[in-house]
Amino acid sequence: MGLTFTIAKVHGPRGRASVKFLVDSGASYTALPYAIWQKIGLKPQREMIFTLADGTEVRRKISECKIQFRGFQAHTPVILGEKTDTALLGAITLEILGLVLNPFSRTLEPMHAMLASGFSGRSRF
Repeated sequence: MGLTFTIAKVHGPRGRASVKFLVDSGASYTALPYAIWQKIGLKPQREMIFTLADGTEVRRKISECKIQFRGFQAHTPVILGEKTDTALLGAITLEILGLVLNPFSRTLEPMHAMLASGFSGRSRF
């Protein structure tokens, strides 16, 4: 099993930056390194506790930004990383962009989205 990296642009109130992300479909949130979110002017909106792979719990601030990737763009929540944190592209952002990580080719591809139609919400009973 290999690692997948990709480059995407993030936009904030003070500008934009190109970021090399590790695609981590096992991580919920996207994380931006300290230098990046500072550069584009993001501000903390709330805090959450996250559990790292080794079981350690860390508290990180959350914000949101616009992200662009190969013609796809959307607003996404992001973890405001500390100076030693790396850039991760997580599952929530992938879903918001309508993308999925193909585990065989290790590429990002458009997802096949499902929509339940024909359901009125009324019970037949």
